[in-house]
Amino acid sequence: MALWITHECINCDVCEPECPNEAISMGPEIYQIDAARCTECVGHFDAPQCVQICPVSCIPVNPDHVESPEQLRAKYRRLQAAGDAPGAPAAAASPPASLP
Repeated sequence: MALWITHECINCDVCEPECPNEAISMGPEIYQIDAARCTECVGHFDAPQCVQICPVSCIPVNPDHVESPEQLRAKYRRLQAAGDAPGAPAAAASPPASLP
């Protein structure tokens, strides 16, 4: 299940830098979570970091994006493989062609 930020958000700015998948960004009025990038910190931490540090407890599970732990792990692996997550291994560069 991806998380979401409710309208109780006070825009305190503590959640965005804590997200290891860069799933949190400022929306039109409050912060928002990209469900395609949110793994609830699976693959990084034992618990969602944004939930742990939110001072107003406004980050529940998003009922519109229900995912099992296995699905969250698969999403984490896809993000890592695509290089779309911070800390993901960089794509291997081809060695330079030798000059004649």
